[in-house]
Amino acid sequence: MQTLPMPEIDDIYEFIQTAVRSVGGEIASPWFYFQIGLILAGAGIAHLIAVALRTRVDFTSFAMGWPAAFRLAARALLRNSAFGAFAALMGMARIVMVASTWPSRSYLLVVAANLAAAWLLIRLATSLIRNETAVKLVSVTAWGIAALSILGLLDQTTAALDAMAISFGGHRLSLLLAIKVGALLAFALWLANVAGKFIDARISNLSDLTPSVRALTSKLARILLICLAVVIVLAAAGVDLSALAIFSGAIGVGIGFGLQKIVGNFVSGVILLADKSVKPGDIVTIGESHGQVRAMNTRYISVTGNDGREFLIPNEKLVTERVVNWTYFDSNTRIDVTFSTSYEANPRRVCEIAAEIAKATPRVAHIKQPSCSIVEFGEHSMRFSLSFWITDPEKGMGNVRSQVMLALWDAFRVEGAESKYPIRDMRIDDAPPAVPSAEAHLR
Repeated sequence: MQTLPMPEIDDIYEFIQTAVRSVGGEIASPWFYFQIGLILAGAGIAHLIAVALRTRVDFTSFAMGWPAAFRLAARALLRNSAFGAFAALMGMARIVMVASTWPSRSYLLVVAANLAAAWLLIRLATSLIRNETAVKLVSVTAWGIAALSILGLLDQTTAALDAMAISFGGHRLSLLLAIKVGALLAFALWLANVAGKFIDARISNLSDLTPSVRALTSKLARILLICLAVVIVLAAAGVDLSALAIFSGAIGVGIGFGLQKIVGNFVSGVILLADKSVKPGDIVTIGESHGQVRAMNTRYISVTGNDGREFLIPNEKLVTERVVNWTYFDSNTRIDVTFSTSYEANPRRVCEIAAEIAKATPRVAHIKQPSCSIVEFGEHSMRFSLSFWITDPEKGMGNVRSQVMLALWDAFRVEGAESKYPIRDMRIDDAPPAVPSAEAHLR
C-alpha cells in the first residue's frame, strides 16, 4: 500500500497567495464594510419579521387540512422564514447597489443572499424526512457543499480531497471517493427502507397469504433491497467490485467465529417462517415463557405474556428446544382443573355439579362437553379432575380457570360438600426457656 503524491507545494502556495491578495483587496475597500453593515441590518430585520410571524401563527394548526407533503413544507418554510426574509432583503439591496454603483461593490450581498436561499431550499427539501438527526446531518452537509459552490471553492476542495488517496492491489481509494460512497450509501439505504415499508404495507393487505409467509416475504424483500442498494452505490461511485474479493476471507472467518449465533438465529428465523411451526398470533410456551407471538424478526421472536412483559426469544432456541404451541392446528385448548372434597360427599353428584358449572361458565366452548372424573382416594379427601375446552386462549387461560374454581366453591358450599384438611399439632421437646421481657421485670 502506498500513498499517492500530494499536489505540488508551489501550486498550493500560489493558491494561498492569490486568496490572501483577493481578501486583502476586499477588506481594504470601504464598500466591504458598507456591505457588512447592510448584511447585519438585514439579519436584524429578518429576525424581527420571523418573530412577528411566530407570534401570529400557530404551528400546530397551521396548514392542518393540506396534504402531508405540502403541510410539512409549509411548516418548514414558516420555521425558516428568517432565512427567506434575509435572502429577499439582500436581493433588493443588491438591485439597488447595481443600479447606483459598480456591481463588484455588492459581491458580499450576492453571497449572503445565495447562502440564505440555499439553506431555505435545503430545509424545504428535508422537511419530508421524519428523523430529526438525519435532517440536521443532511441539511448541514448539503449546505456546506452549496456554500463551497457559491464561494467558488468547490472544484479546489474536491481536487484536494481526491489527492488524499492510497493505493492497494492496483486500486485507488481517495477521501473524496469515500465521502461520495458514504453519502450515496446513506441515501440508498434510506430509499431501501422507504421501499421496504411500502412493500410491507402492501404485503400485509394480502389476506390470501398466511402470517408466516407474509413475514418471510417482507424480510426477504428488505434484504434484497439493501443488497441491491449497496451494489448500485458501489458501481455508481466507480468502485471496482472485484476489489471486495480481498475481504471475503476476513468475512468468512468472522462468520465462522464471531457471527455464529447471528447467522444461526437468522437461518433459524427463515426456517420458522418457511415451515410455519410458529407464526404471529400463536400462543406458545417456551421454557418458563408463555404468551402470544406478536412479531417474528430476523434474530428473535417477540412473545407478549399475560402480565404485559415482552419476551425476546432467539430464533435458534425455537429450533433446538422444546416448544409448546397451543394453537398450532387450531385455537381449541383444553383446560384441566383439579379439586378435592370430603368423603361425606357423593362423588357422582360432585362430577355432575362440576360438569354443569363448567358448561355454564362464559368462554367455555361446547365443541366437547365438559367432563369430570375422580382420580384419587386421598388420605383425607377425594380428588377430582374437571376438563373443559375454550376457543380463545389468547384472552387468557388463568382467568377462565379461576371463574370455574370460584363457581365450584360456591356450589359445594350450597351442597355441603366441603374439603376437609387435617389439623396438625406441632410439639417441640427440649425447647429453651423463654427469656423474661423487660416489662416482666418492671412488674
